[in-house]
Amino acid sequence: MHKGNKAKIELLKLTGVSILIGLICSLLGFSLKKITEHSEHSLAALAALYPVLYFVFPLAGLSLIYVLRQQLFKKKENKGIKEIFDSLKNKEEKLPFYKIPSHYINGFLTVISGGSTGIEVSTVVATATVGSLAHEKAKIHLAFRKEIMCAAVASGVTVLFGSPLAGILFAYEVISKRITKFSLLSILLAAGTTWGFEKLVNDEPLFTINIHSWHYYALPYFVLLGLIAGLNSVYLTRCVLFFKNKVATMNNYALKIAIGVAILGCSLLAFPQLYGDGYHAMGGLFQLPADGFSLSYPLVVLIAIFLLKPIVTSATLSAGGDGGVFAPSLFIGAFLGLAVALLLNNYFDAGVIPVNFMVVGMAAVLSGSLHAPYTSVFLVLGLTDNYVLLVPILIASLVAKFTAKYVFPYTVYSYKGVVA
Repeated sequence: MHKGNKAKIELLKLTGVSILIGLICSLLGFSLKKITEHSEHSLAALAALYPVLYFVFPLAGLSLIYVLRQQLFKKKENKGIKEIFDSLKNKEEKLPFYKIPSHYINGFLTVISGGSTGIEVSTVVATATVGSLAHEKAKIHLAFRKEIMCAAVASGVTVLFGSPLAGILFAYEVISKRITKFSLLSILLAAGTTWGFEKLVNDEPLFTINIHSWHYYALPYFVLLGLIAGLNSVYLTRCVLFFKNKVATMNNYALKIAIGVAILGCSLLAFPQLYGDGYHAMGGLFQLPADGFSLSYPLVVLIAIFLLKPIVTSATLSAGGDGGVFAPSLFIGAFLGLAVALLLNNYFDAGVIPVNFMVVGMAAVLSGSLHAPYTSVFLVLGLTDNYVLLVPILIASLVAKFTAKYVFPYTVYSYKGVVA
């Protein structure tokens, strides 16, 4: 076959597979998002009525994950985004089909049973597996493997957060680290297909927030928030790595679950807002009236919540839960932003708008945790479907990323050493 014709066929294959991946990953991510959201809300409400369930649900969820792993998923623990990196680094290490149900089911069970993380990383790895399998089945040139897996990841992030730009940037900033014309084509097609799917099903933004304006005099305060967010990102990263080193490496799985359940149960009993991905608590936070923040969440409670979240997230993951730092970062950022705003208003008469600080804080902590400021900016803008705060979000996210990288130049996905 003529070399030019062969190249055209490969390009056509890449185009068709990218669109198909967008459709498959849309259905995968959308279904997981919706059933998790509904089930988590129901179980969290039940646990609020019967507090003993704050211990029972995590015990049941983590135990079931262990049983499923032993019986169905080849006795192999899920390692999150590291599995994608390992697969891309070693062409022989493919993501097997069982990783799709493994991450889908385990991510679902972790969150609905109270595990203090989210389904984002589970979705990302499951969709990357779809991409890997699609590349293999379509017999596309080996050089396009990374492109197709990144396209699947972009689709997964797009369907979760309603922002194709966030999906595209995540595939570039976190997974690929480089862009080619073929990867750009594949990612754009997959993310665009998913965005079309989102419009077709009329999926609503995760949070409904009324943001009308921000003031330039608040810029130094947003920089301050970025600095604090960067430090909190490092705290989250170090917590996760510490627990993985000290607890996750234990051979006694029953003990690992017991430690995770004890930390989770006690924390949820004190602060039910920590249940699952925490989006329900964040949604309630955004609905508070302007004068109701201090009454509903005294400053000491806010500080306790965002300082405790990294610990319960780490306990969840080290006990075998499936997830990552996406949802915890957004949660910490919202509560941190509110705490900083109340501190500035109550003690320095700054007159800042608390809701603005919550939204900016979400992006800033996520940026510091992932070292991906542009992904964080458009992900949060997509979550809120409001672009008024683009400038302060961008500034705080860049400050948080460089602060976090200066203090500790790794994320939970890039660190390979031993945490003391």
